[in-house]
Amino acid sequence: MTTDEEHIRPEGVDDLTVEALGSISEALEAIEIARGHLYAMHRITGTADLTLGKGVQQLREAGHTELADRFEREVVGRNVLYGRWTFQIVEEYDDGYYATFKRLEKEARDTLVEGKRHLYESEMKEVRRTQGRHGHEHRPAPEA
Repeated sequence: MTTDEEHIRPEGVDDLTVEALGSISEALEAIEIARGHLYAMHRITGTADLTLGKGVQQLREAGHTELADRFEREVVGRNVLYGRWTFQIVEEYDDGYYATFKRLEKEARDTLVEGKRHLYESEMKEVRRTQGRHGHEHRPAPEA
């Protein structure tokens, strides 16, 4: 597809369908952000656990053995949810909810609009841009 064709509504597709796919796309964008936060939680929690291990060792070296032992028993390496470290949460999210959402969103686009993405936004751009004005071009210039 050329750059122009990939964001042009196929013949016979109604406004409500384009709006619906736009809403689904917007929801998917929110899910992508949520997924990023989940990965951030995974990374930050792992870093915290390793840093805590260092702090526990320092407590032990400073002679605070009983307190160090409690931290080690109760927190270091502890599951963040029942039976799960954060990598397991990320994997379950990715393989379940996220994969299902991505698959259905693509299936909807493939079925209804020839797989085209961001039709709602593309049409919004045409309404909002100032035609003929620099910085408001319809599409990028074709590559030479």
